[in-house]
Amino acid sequence: MPHFGLMDESALGPEKGPLMRAKLHIRCGRRRLREGKVSAGIVTLYDALTSAMKWYFSSAARREGLDIKPGEDLTDDRTAFIVLARSGVTGGFDFSAFDNLVSEAVEKELTGYDYKHLLDNFEAVMTRLGVMPFDETELPPEDPSTF
Repeated sequence: MPHFGLMDESALGPEKGPLMRAKLHIRCGRRRLREGKVSAGIVTLYDALTSAMKWYFSSAARREGLDIKPGEDLTDDRTAFIVLARSGVTGGFDFSAFDNLVSEAVEKELTGYDYKHLLDNFEAVMTRLGVMPFDETELPPEDPSTF
């Protein structure tokens, strides 16, 4: 993964760790897409989104005002996204379509997939979550040897 060797997620804690992971994966996911490693880029962006959701729910202040129903498991990616969508946080991002695309990307290389629309929508939801924008110069330098 793009964060190996660049951070110790557990040492950063339950808020800073997932946030740093999300940012590193956004940066790497974008790079992989630009390099034509489309499937790897999509899967990396998915990890960024799930890390961002974990970060979002790690704060009582951010959880305040969310429409969380009794018994909902916020550690489940689909449930977490449903809660955020129901609470008006995610805009119109289609998590189900993204999840299906990720499943396809895990199975085969999506060479030729036009990812521009996906990336625009992904960046919009990351902005709504409060992860983007961020200053990439504040991140540890990227290791070009990572896939």
